Amino acid sequence: MSQKPQETALSKCPGCEEPAESGDRFCGACGYDLSAVPAPPRDRPTVALTVPAAENRPDGAGGSGDFELAAPATADAPGSDRPPTRSPAQAQEATAHAPAAGASAPAATGAPSAAPPVPDPRTRTDGPFATPPAGTKLCVACRAGRVDTDGYCENCGHAQPRERDHMEQELGSVAAVSDRGLRHHRNEDSFAVSTTALPDGSPAVVAIVCDGVSSASRPDEASAAAANAANEALLESLPRGTHPQQAMHDAIVAASKSVDSLAGETGRATEHDPGRHQNAPACTLVGAITAGDLLVVGWVGDSRAYWVPDDRSAPPARLTEDDSWAAQMVAAGLMSEAQAYADDRAHAITGWLGADAYELEPHTASFKPDRPGLVVVCTDGLWNYAESAAEMAAVVPADARSRPLHAARALVGHALDGGGHDNVTVALVPFAVTPQGAGSGCDTP
Repeated sequence: MSQKPQETALSKCPGCEEPAESGDRFCGACGYDLSAVPAPPRDRPTVALTVPAAENRPDGAGGSGDFELAAPATADAPGSDRPPTRSPAQAQEATAHAPAAGASAPAATGAPSAAPPVPDPRTRTDGPFATPPAGTKLCVACRAGRVDTDGYCENCGHAQPRERDHMEQELGSVAAVSDRGLRHHRNEDSFAVSTTALPDGSPAVVAIVCDGVSSASRPDEASAAAANAANEALLESLPRGTHPQQAMHDAIVAASKSVDSLAGETGRATEHDPGRHQNAPACTLVGAITAGDLLVVGWVGDSRAYWVPDDRSAPPARLTEDDSWAAQMVAAGLMSEAQAYADDRAHAITGWLGADAYELEPHTASFKPDRPGLVVVCTDGLWNYAESAAEMAAVVPADARSRPLHAARALVGHALDGGGHDNVTVALVPFAVTPQGAGSGCDTP
């Protein structure tokens, strides 16, 4: 979770007493709107659920680092973009008088008949709940009720997970996974991965990861807009022959303009953040391009890229430098890295994409690795649990280059096992080196 510098927020959530982090606009545990601070609601029914692992791991991967996805276990917050969770009683009342699908009207008789009892779908052995029509979405909570068009179960009233709560994509040798984490009410990260061809026909692989700034309005929209804009810019410029480092610079500028444009949509900001002052949507960005023997990274903010060689006896490296308060303290020699990142102000960023950002300064760097390896592109939701290059290399599975999606899941699982205090997003980009003989003169990261 990236944060702009701002005043200190509440120390505890008024709704559930969970400690609140500086810059949080909603409670990560219950989704409570920390900016409004009304009286705590009397009833916040919660249901802790786990989606079966088989439904969340298409490849059936198991072993260390795998995890199961948790459906949202909290009531939706006042001011969130969803209506409050309906109770089972409300859901039952809403559907009690509707005839079951395929049921015929009762035969007319001389006396009024009592309404038949509404069956419990969890125990029913016949009818529409036993064999739902093809394409029917079932509730992740009771596993029996249909999900209505508003995203709630018609049987138990449970709000279903948002589409962005957990996202995965594998595209050839590159893969990415993003997860809401265990404390936040929504996923404000986003990513884009793609492949294209250079003018000479050789492949180029792209990975973009963005982290929404939680203290800004609509951070989820900002991260999605930035990731898509940067990816589209690269897919347009790389095939034309633009040098990858220049292409990355231009892609960050395009992403910045895309996020800037969201600031003018004041109506949507009011709808999503009632009662709160409007501020510009914002996010961080980090990206990587592999093209031939060249590795290019670009960034703004505190999302990072790491180099992890296949030969784990060779040193790994961090390829980016944070735009953050902590990094400034270390660069100025005022604090050690350990001291700076232990400070409460460590994650106050000094650079971001957004209409209210300081002067945009895209950072880019290029490398020519002399050995095969892996580029880890991630938000602070991951590197908070593996901060140094050595720590990151230690948690990357040994077979990550050949199984990038499995490895990305394992890294997200590592962050969740560590506490999952933030959204977690990671993209893995394998880097292969074509043997060129001795004396190639390549620089290493």
